Amino acid sequence: MNPYAAKAQRRPEGYTTIRASVRPGRPLRVWLNPGHGAALLRLPYELVWATTWMALANRWIAPVVGLPALPHVDFGPALFAERPDGVHWKTETLVAHAGGRPFAWVDDELSPADTGFVTAHHPAPALLHHVSPRVGLGDGDFETLRGFARGLGVQGVPG
Repeated sequence: MNPYAAKAQRRPEGYTTIRASVRPGRPLRVWLNPGHGAALLRLPYELVWATTWMALANRWIAPVVGLPALPHVDFGPALFAERPDGVHWKTETLVAHAGGRPFAWVDDELSPADTGFVTAHHPAPALLHHVSPRVGLGDGDFETLRGFARGLGVQGVPG
């Protein structure tokens, strides 16, 4: 997770900088932690990109953090579409993608409206975990993800 809101001159420890040319014009500065891929792969989850980068995440992010190419959620017309109910534009598409299965969603733009929508429209357990855009993923976030998996009864989740 890119801690884009950290002070521009104070890249968080453990992160590296890439300049991604995802749109014509000025490259986007992104801070990524090369250790996150291995930590994510140790989690008992089917990993899927749920990012505005969509398929481009496999080109720009995955190699830097040490992840293989992953499937991504195609947000289609929902991409950046504002909703009058305050629900994030990703939420409904992610619930549909989960297809009634338990899922964990880690994002820096989650709100109580998203939790309410998931509770009302998704029959299985779901973890919506907010990560600070100033800090990015940390040990506590990974522990939260492991704890959710343990709560689902997934075997072999480290304590």
